[in-house]
Amino acid sequence: MRFGIVILPQFDWPDAARYWRAAESYGFDHAWTYDHLAWRSLAGQRWHATVPTLTAAAMVTERIGLGTFVSHPNYRHPVTLAKDIATIDQIAGGRVLLGVGSGGTGFDAHVLGQPQLTPRERADRFEEFVHGLDRLLRFEEPGSEGISFAGEWFTADGARMVGEPAQRPRMPLHLAANGPRGLALAAAVADGWITTGGDDDGTDAWWQGVARLVERLDAACDAAGRARASIARTLSLDSEARLSLASVGAFEEAVGRARELGFTDVVAHWPRPDGIYAGDERVLDEVAGRLDALR
Repeated sequence: MRFGIVILPQFDWPDAARYWRAAESYGFDHAWTYDHLAWRSLAGQRWHATVPTLTAAAMVTERIGLGTFVSHPNYRHPVTLAKDIATIDQIAGGRVLLGVGSGGTGFDAHVLGQPQLTPRERADRFEEFVHGLDRLLRFEEPGSEGISFAGEWFTADGARMVGEPAQRPRMPLHLAANGPRGLALAAAVADGWITTGGDDDGTDAWWQGVARLVERLDAACDAAGRARASIARTLSLDSEARLSLASVGAFEEAVGRARELGFTDVVAHWPRPDGIYAGDERVLDEVAGRLDALR
């Protein structure tokens, strides 16, 4: 089992550096931040941009994986995102994990004046987005004419990347998906799958929903002719009503249940002083001392 921590981009630099350094010193395998312009109940609070945050995090860490949780096409284009994230990966020495999702219907979906999309349109757009990133992040032969594609949602005309990628054949691509099309896409092209497990906040009902999603991913892998064990599986343990780091016991129970369902990775959120993900950092300290035993 690998362990991740989400650090929301709410802290001014250089104070924020202590969170990223601590995540590494605690022994977490990866640390993530949200890729939103603003987010839910925290929309009126301080909220920094994702790309410079991860760039700074790369400069104050040496080992830990760094990821977006998750990037999406609501305001991202595959060409510019690929260029940004590949540059961070070069700075980080090949430690970036790119988490991507279809994009929600909240603030990010309309802040630039975008039209409201149907679920089918969002799924169509997501497929183009992922296939574009998959191409752009791979090695570009010297002297080539760049990378071109044209779809309904995104176009690239001789796009140039940073050159040889820091990871071969490209950085790991992790897809957040719960629906059938997203799961099929993850099985087809992704290195990993991310899920929040659905909206049910009743603990047992939520875990039952997670188990059903695992079964659907397995079926998607079978349909794609892919070995089930070849895709990393990441479960976000928290929701607005549930914090896995509420206690050491709660975290260990959640890890155990995730392991039984075949997850390779779990992700928790750094406890905040109040509001969503509110908790006590002393619990995080204690859990960090248990990570090796829980692996």
